Amino acid sequence: MKTILNALGARRVRQLSAVTLLGAALLSGCSSVKLNGDVPVESRTPTSASTVGKGGAAGGGLGESHVESVDLTKGANGGSGDVGAGRIIYFDFDSYVIKDEYRPLVERQAKALVADRKKHVQLEGHTDERGGREYNLALGQKRAESVAKALTLLGATDAQLEAVSFGKERPAVQGSDEATWAKNRRVELNPR
Repeated sequence: MKTILNALGARRVRQLSAVTLLGAALLSGCSSVKLNGDVPVESRTPTSASTVGKGGAAGGGLGESHVESVDLTKGANGGSGDVGAGRIIYFDFDSYVIKDEYRPLVERQAKALVADRKKHVQLEGHTDERGGREYNLALGQKRAESVAKALTLLGATDAQLEAVSFGKERPAVQGSDEATWAKNRRVELNPR
């Protein structure tokens, strides 16, 4: 009986080995595609619109996503920016990470909330127009909650903060270019 089981086991091992070898042969046939050295690599360096899609440093138009840098500190007339710049935190595309440049604003707001526990702030999360409604509502909420978390870590209480999301429903600026989208990716800190 033991000999029969050993023989059946050896046969099963040979079958599995054959299947494994066949699978490896199929995969090796698929991996014989040669790359010509122009492998697309994501670059964090901002590119101008003139190089995107022309085979320049932006990846040769191979379908990568390119986002240009926009200076939100300057207004349209070279002035000091938005009227509400002291209460708006802007975010990168598809991100809810608070940038270092907005740390002083968050610290000022936290100090004001710690100094007066009766103050309340509504944190309104917004996104640009790209993406679906549900996705943008979730992203806006994550942005508002990330600011709320930063404020609570600096001493504000949860009772003083209300994080809400409007997604792409309330754009600050109308348009469909990177400068417009950058101004719409924000959290507004509104006193209540």
